[in-house]
Amino acid sequence: MAGHSQFKNIMHRKGRVDAVRSKMFGKLAREITVAAKLGLPDPAMNPRLRAAILAARAENMPKDNIERAIKKSQGGDGENYEEIRYEGYGPGGAALIIEAMTDNRNRTASDMRSTFTKAGGNLAETGAVAFMFDRIGLVEFDAKVAGAEAMLDAAIEAGADDVTSDEDGHAVTCAQDALGEVAKALEARFGEPRKAKLVWRPQNTVTVDDEAGEKLVRLMETLEDHDDVQNVYGNFEVSEALAAKLGG
Repeated sequence: MAGHSQFKNIMHRKGRVDAVRSKMFGKLAREITVAAKLGLPDPAMNPRLRAAILAARAENMPKDNIERAIKKSQGGDGENYEEIRYEGYGPGGAALIIEAMTDNRNRTASDMRSTFTKAGGNLAETGAVAFMFDRIGLVEFDAKVAGAEAMLDAAIEAGADDVTSDEDGHAVTCAQDALGEVAKALEARFGEPRKAKLVWRPQNTVTVDDEAGEKLVRLMETLEDHDDVQNVYGNFEVSEALAAKLGG
């Protein structure tokens, strides 16, 4: 399991979801506003906005919040967010990619640099680690919507590249420029997915020892807690024992 999904599982087991709900709603709303501003405010005509709304619904964000975030994009006096990607190395040499939206580039860059330094890592230039990852489309469904074979057949027919199915659900991956079409075809067959977005997937993962692994998970926690950070991805794996300990 790669750093990102493993980290997500640890966070889920720790029950942090409720603790950071209001902050998460704020980040989801920011993505909805930016997506609606960059394209049309109609999710049927704007794949990125559609994906942002799906993500918000998956976290039970109230409909009023979603509609307010879309309306905000149409006002001329709203905040102007800039999308920035940060890259760096954490403890144990693991590579990290951070996607952020900020209205103050200098503040966010300074925060990212100090966060990495405190964790024993270092922020690198853009492009320093991205070549170790692939930018792909990801569509996720709950396990109950279909069996593994049915999902695989449908995914192939829709133009996807691969499917991973387990008790947690189905993860369908595809080329980044095929995400809209693949998501639409699968939704027509299985209903609304719980996620449809572009992600960074490591080409290879590095196994880190428990000491470095614990520091890396803490670093990712700190980064994800930052108001400007939308997503964090890593190319590392930690032991099952450490994952259980941190998730306990």
